[in-house]
Amino acid sequence: MDNGIVNGVIIILLIIAFAGLTMWAYSKRRKPDFDEAANLPFADEDEPPHRDQNASREADSRHDKGERNT
Repeated sequence: MDNGIVNGVIIILLIIAFAGLTMWAYSKRRKPDFDEAANLPFADEDEPPHRDQNASREADSRHDKGERNT
């Protein structure tokens, strides 16, 4: 086989793969999944962000004792 034939076959396979991927991404069957994924950054979180409980307790106890953090 000639190098040009191999290159042509590879290009044809890549074009078919690109067309298949594009059809999959824009199919109506996938739309609900992509809409849900698009709205994930706007989802409300049920719990507040975690804080280091020990660090805040130590700072409170130092403040109560009159110690300064130097």
